[in-house]
This record gives sequence, C-alpha cells and structure tokens, in this order.
Amino acid sequence: MTAQTRAAHYLRGQFLLATPFLEDPRFHGGVIYLCEHNEDGALGVMINRPLDISLGEILEQLDMDGAELEEPVFEGGPVQPERGFVLHPPGRTWVNTAAVADGVMLTTSRDILQAIGEDAGPEHFRVALGYAGWGEGQLEGELASNAWLTCPATPDLLFKTEWSQLHGAVLRRLGINLNQLSETVGHA
Repeated sequence: MTAQTRAAHYLRGQFLLATPFLEDPRFHGGVIYLCEHNEDGALGVMINRPLDISLGEILEQLDMDGAELEEPVFEGGPVQPERGFVLHPPGRTWVNTAAVADGVMLTTSRDILQAIGEDAGPEHFRVALGYAGWGEGQLEGELASNAWLTCPATPDLLFKTEWSQLHGAVLRRLGINLNQLSETVGHA
C-alpha cells in the first residue's frame, strides 16, 4: 500500500460518533472532530459537551477582556483537560495554528483567546479543554469493532450548527438511527 493510499484511509477532518457498543461511557452522545489521524494515532476534540464554565469566565481567569462572553467551552476529551483548543475557519494566523481540513483550522495559543475577548477573533469558533487521543492502530481497532461511526464534516455543520443539535444533525446526515444498529457486521 502506498503512502497516498494509506492517507486516503485516515479520517482527519471527519466527525466520530460513539455507537452504543463503545465501552467507554465518557464518549456516549459525544461528537468528536478529528484533527489528526495518521499511522502514529489520532487526536480529536469533542465539540458538543459543554463544561460548567463559559468562555467569559475563562478569559476573566486569564486576565483578558471578554468576561461577558457566554459562549460555552466544551469538554474536548479526557487527555490534558487543562489545555485549550480552538477550532475556527481560516483567516488570521495565530501563533500556534494548524490547518486541519478545507475551511477548518486548529489553534492552541493564547493569542486567539485574547483576540476573541477583544472582539477581533474569528466570527465562528468552538473552544474546548482537553482532547481525545488514540495510539498507533487504536482507533482503527475501535472502528473495526463497531465502536464509532464516521461522517465527513463540513465547516457549516461544525461551526453553524447549535452544539445541542450537532449529534442529531450528524446522525441525520448519515441517515442512521442508533437504535437500529447491530453489534455484528454482515457479509453478502
């Protein structure tokens, strides 16, 4: 298999949704946006499970403008919950920004938070604390055991769908009812 063929099997820039067969209940009902997926593993950010803290409260703790902002901050995942991740469309470049997919960037530096607090940041964004991570081959194994559904993401779905509606919107896009899933895979 060539490097290009292998890369086609990676899921960077897609959504992951836990099926009822995933043994880890921390992800049930969650929508994860995969920011990286390659031969070394995967990194994703859950973007529909708000924490009990607003973006304004975080900005206030960091002594930045924007204490009045009520936008939710999401539980990105169980790994490094003290670390912040901001998903946003392309535009201005920040200190630590990486392109994830067409129309989606990931920034992990404080300068984007300061800009958001000063109303000079991106128009659309999702802020999360922590991430979900998988080691080499781990996500592929979970996919093979029917633990996850995958769905191509779009910037509109990612940024313009209300967080509380995102899980249902992704399922509708897939045309799937979770109650009709089977733990076994059939072959014709």
